[in-house]
Amino acid sequence: MDIKTASALRRLRLASVPEAASWLLLIVCTILKYTTDFNAVPVLGPVHGVLFILYVLFWLDAWNRTKWSFGTAALYFILSIVPTGGFIADRRLKREAEAVVIAARARREGVVNA
Repeated sequence: MDIKTASALRRLRLASVPEAASWLLLIVCTILKYTTDFNAVPVLGPVHGVLFILYVLFWLDAWNRTKWSFGTAALYFILSIVPTGGFIADRRLKREAEAVVIAARARREGVVNA
């Protein structure tokens, strides 16, 4: 893996938190819609939809670049569906991206033959 792979993971990570936050807000607004007169669903629905589409596009790019197994790729997709899963994905992706950067620097400096 290289720096471009780390960039793909970073993009996915940057999309995961806003997508998860918008999903949680959409759930709260849906509850409020049916219990009060407050209705932000027409605004938050499309916002969440765009963020979810971005997440899926970045997920596909990261899957292509990292050559994840089907199980790992499925895990990151499922985390996008679970309301707090984006926060979990963010932590996992951060660790994975840091490992990729460290390995790429080590290869570039000739420390390892990985």
